[in-house]
Amino acid sequence: MAIPIPSRQLFIDGEWREPVKKNRIPIINPATEQIIGDIPAATAEDVEIAVEAAQKAFSRNGGRDWSSATGAYRAKYLRAIAAKITERKAVLAKLEAIDCGKPLEEAAWDIDDVAGCFEYNADLAEALDSKQNVPISLPTETFKSRVLREPIGVVGLITPWNYPMLMATWKVAPALAAGCTAILKPSELASVTCLELAEVCKEVGLPPGVLNILTGLGPEAGAPLASHPHVDKIAFTGSSATGSKIMTAAAQVLKPVTLELGGKSPIVVFEDFDLDKAAEWVLFGCFWTNGQICSATSRLLVHESIAAELLDRLVKWCKNIKISDPLEEGCRLGPVVSGGQYNKIMNFISTAKSEGATILSGGAHPQHLKKGFYIEPTIITDVTTSMQIWREEVFGPVLCVKTFSTEDEAIELANDTHYGLGAAVLSEDLRRCERMTKAFQAGIVWVNCSQPCFCQAPWGGKKRSGFGRELGEWGLDTYLHVKQVTQYVSDEPWGWYNSPSKL
Repeated sequence: MAIPIPSRQLFIDGEWREPVKKNRIPIINPATEQIIGDIPAATAEDVEIAVEAAQKAFSRNGGRDWSSATGAYRAKYLRAIAAKITERKAVLAKLEAIDCGKPLEEAAWDIDDVAGCFEYNADLAEALDSKQNVPISLPTETFKSRVLREPIGVVGLITPWNYPMLMATWKVAPALAAGCTAILKPSELASVTCLELAEVCKEVGLPPGVLNILTGLGPEAGAPLASHPHVDKIAFTGSSATGSKIMTAAAQVLKPVTLELGGKSPIVVFEDFDLDKAAEWVLFGCFWTNGQICSATSRLLVHESIAAELLDRLVKWCKNIKISDPLEEGCRLGPVVSGGQYNKIMNFISTAKSEGATILSGGAHPQHLKKGFYIEPTIITDVTTSMQIWREEVFGPVLCVKTFSTEDEAIELANDTHYGLGAAVLSEDLRRCERMTKAFQAGIVWVNCSQPCFCQAPWGGKKRSGFGRELGEWGLDTYLHVKQVTQYVSDEPWGWYNSPSKL
């Protein structure tokens, strides 16, 4: 059963605050196409207020209230947030499913990961205390050198709609663990659970201004945040086009950025792998999260000797995927997030057909669902490397297929992309898997699986998939400034210049 959408304002300096211009954005349930609520629409004026609040929180009481406090102190807040998230899992999962169309069971899994990510970063915050003032070995005894790890400052966090609360947490948790103060700007297409994160922070007593949450449109709220001179770093997850704009804005003041952008990841299936296992991993790798995942292994490369049989099984498996309202039990494919996204995906499919590709399965709105932005899981064959469907990110439940005959050909096809986020290989030959792993031009490689993600392991890509890493210790490091402290410890004068007193 659906639940009502809480009516919230912007979260600034620990309080709910109406946007300066008092505008709001409607929330549309992608399963019904009905307006079910609204969110506040921040503008540059609200960004200014939030940045000022974050600056004050960073320096309040000489930093002792947050930025210069111990990691153990900050960890208590992160654990309290995790506990509240777990306590509210059922409600948060339903809000997520209603807001972005994600199947309820997937949404519940995501909420577990949110809590786990806050817990993990609490551990990292505590461990940070023991890493302060670590001595550096020097080739002389006249100097001692040590390293301090300090928060980078006020950070702007801009996040997407496919994992609304989880993608926010990937940035918020390490930023807070490091001692930064933050302004989170989630996607206007799915902001509901991020505003509930604000309520959780309020309830656990997070110091005012440490985390500020501004919902709103990208040009009106995200752009002023990215270009603000008093924001010390931007972390962004989203499209490559928007990432390029953010990088350009940040370059004007030489502001560091972390970019986790698009993907067109390959999954390579060799002839020695079990076909039913391959079928499930191929479908999961592309259709999980309704196909709306940057790391989706949406290019299937299959050995020519098993291609016909694997494709036959994929079509049969697709017919067994339950497409329904995300809140229905057993739903495995919900609607895509919006009408705009639906039209974009359908245009990709029609263009592929017009360019000579074959729509082997799916490619249409499910007949049993009259309303909602639903698209059948789609498999496209007879694809050439010049086609749009091969080269561009679809961000929907669409898989394109090519065959290969040799390992070298598979490597060449796998790397034939401007992107470099993920790649997968399925083979019983682990030596071959290792060769493929080394050959893939990607930041993440999956062997005999696709899409597992753990907050302990680094996440990020290369080429047009961006740079920098999230998660693991690497995710914390990106919010830290490393300071070298070197001290002269000899009682003797330096003696480089002649002393006037000895002349």
